Amino acid sequence: MSATPTTPADLSIQLRDYRFARETPPHPRWWLNGDMVATAFFNAMSATFPLGERFFMDAVKMHREHADGVLKEQISAFLFQEAMHSREHVVFNEIAEKAGYDMSPLENRAKKVLSFARKRKPIQQLAATCALEHFTAILAHALLADDRYLEGAPSEAQELWRWHAMEEIEHKAVAFDTYLAATKTWTPFQRWLLRARSMIHASILFYIAIGRNMGDVYKQDGQDNIRTWFRTANYLLFKPGVVSKIAGIYFDYYRPGFHPWDHDDRTLLAKAESMLSRPPVAAAAVA
Repeated sequence: MSATPTTPADLSIQLRDYRFARETPPHPRWWLNGDMVATAFFNAMSATFPLGERFFMDAVKMHREHADGVLKEQISAFLFQEAMHSREHVVFNEIAEKAGYDMSPLENRAKKVLSFARKRKPIQQLAATCALEHFTAILAHALLADDRYLEGAPSEAQELWRWHAMEEIEHKAVAFDTYLAATKTWTPFQRWLLRARSMIHASILFYIAIGRNMGDVYKQDGQDNIRTWFRTANYLLFKPGVVSKIAGIYFDYYRPGFHPWDHDDRTLLAKAESMLSRPPVAAAAVA
């Protein structure tokens, strides 16, 4: 249960200022290949991102003084990337609104959950961030590893989600390494215990929030019925099976000595970058 980070020394967390779907036609209501369930899943996720990314940023910033020079640079890049994700998902959620969905119930649910989380101690907020960053990183891996997830989506939506997934992998250890730095005087067991407990709590809240968000979308489509939920179970568990595909690496988080870069998926970063039609744009970091 070492407190030594194992982030690759040559990892570069890039600053990219991309703007998506500013001048494109509105997406269809079921924008992901005409699939109601897939659309609901991605809309449910997107509704949590603007406030969720801000929570992650604030949790890491509260412990920045514990970081060394390299980690401080990575934190600055992490803050920039998360700020860009938040901004772009505000736009994406507005597109869903234009397609006829009321996203406010979904966004209000995220607000309530995060308001509760902000009442916890700063180190608990950071541990929760580590857990949720693990979720986003392993979902990002699944998304980039299987083209079926975005097949049939408008090109701008595909690029948005690939870009977001790529950067989630790129900075997946920043919160974790900050947690290690902030708890360097703790015993390995104390450090592991908070990390494991935080993942259990975060997992429960995550699945409840996403499930209820999808239910809200189905209600607005007039499709909140048993048949739709059977289709949802099939989508999540079997075809394409995002939940089943991330199960192994999810549970690895509970292993003593785990580090996000124990799973080196940098090859997916190059793949995702090559699929973006626009060149990278460098920008100043967020303070």
